[in-house]
Amino acid sequence: MRRRIYTVIFVGVIVSLSIASGMSGIDAKKKDELYRQVRLFSDALTIIHTDYVEEIEPKNLIYGALKGMLSSLDQHSQFMDPDTYNELKVDTEGKFGGLGIEITIKDGMLTVVTPIEDTPAWKAGIKANDRIVKINNELTRDMSLTEAVKRLRGKPGESVNLVILRESERKLLEFKIVRDIIKIKDIKEARILEDGVGYIRLVEFRENTSKDMDEALNKLKKEGMVSLILDLRNNPGGLLDVAVNVTEKFIERGKLIVSTKGRKNTQNLEFFSRIENPLTDIPMAVLINEGSASGSEIVAGCLQDYKRAIIVGTRSFGKGSVQTIIPLSDGSALRLTTSKYFTPSGRQIHQNGVLPDIVVEEGRIELASKEKTTLEKPTDIFEEIEAKQEITAPREKISPEHDYRTDNQLMRALDILKAIKILKDVKR
Repeated sequence: MRRRIYTVIFVGVIVSLSIASGMSGIDAKKKDELYRQVRLFSDALTIIHTDYVEEIEPKNLIYGALKGMLSSLDQHSQFMDPDTYNELKVDTEGKFGGLGIEITIKDGMLTVVTPIEDTPAWKAGIKANDRIVKINNELTRDMSLTEAVKRLRGKPGESVNLVILRESERKLLEFKIVRDIIKIKDIKEARILEDGVGYIRLVEFRENTSKDMDEALNKLKKEGMVSLILDLRNNPGGLLDVAVNVTEKFIERGKLIVSTKGRKNTQNLEFFSRIENPLTDIPMAVLINEGSASGSEIVAGCLQDYKRAIIVGTRSFGKGSVQTIIPLSDGSALRLTTSKYFTPSGRQIHQNGVLPDIVVEEGRIELASKEKTTLEKPTDIFEEIEAKQEITAPREKISPEHDYRTDNQLMRALDILKAIKILKDVKR
């Protein structure tokens, strides 16, 4: 027993020494307080290890503590054990077996940021801000983001059962979605709609996006483009530098695009436009919605600040923080929020989102009247499910076809650019 106590105390000493190595910039009072709390942690660790009803490996205790510590910071920070960290590396390849949804923790619930277009989730009818309350009959209450991802992924061809709370319709929906290999194509459409109005639908910012955007713009120019609609709806973001590269194609050289601000000077960064001959001589409209996040918000916020484009749609998601992956010695890693995004005028994107210049709700047909709900907050749905067992409605289906004439937001943007062209012609 004494040997075990020594082992745990030794772990606590290692933690103390590790903290000491990174405290050179902290004043003496804060150092004393941190050391006091580390001693408290070490004491608790020792008691749990020696007095808990079952013997627990020190590694499991430390991992559990790290998971709790990171989850207490914000919904995007997390501790990743070696298996989870390896899964993250697989994610960056852009090809995996899953449903095709970007998820986060919002208001204490597992929430869809956006479904990725032409994936199983998109075709099934999953929407931005849907709350996932069950995965394969298991309630997601208190489920971490990492655990949710593990349950959603699997072998292609296998199905996943989801129960979704859709607050906008005051109902629960049940979905059975078959996993597939998710291959993401960043630009879904690039064509002239009518009257010289070009249209580009960009669904994610990946390594080849900047090159693909150049090709799309050159194609539309040859086809007689006189104005442009950039559709960023349901675009969850992606690589920061790629979002900057896309934005600089539409503003003058030397302009600030986005800045990041954190606690350390090394985290305070500014990104400026650098390319020669950007496309600044044609009117633009940018479409966003609640599924537009991160990189999409950087593009929309910058173009809005410089009045380079008219932003149309609904308020964006509000995911404007930077997560840094910090590997640890045993193959695990920290995903730590280290800074936040700000638009050129200094607006904070995180939790605020980008509010369009012209708010246009998504046009849809209501097939039935909305039912009243007694929920005071979204998480109350777990109590209702446990009390009533099943209160789910049949799942919906949507067509992946995109007809711009039935798209309310897109048609409004088209009308705006047509009006600008008419005014220019009148002035001549």
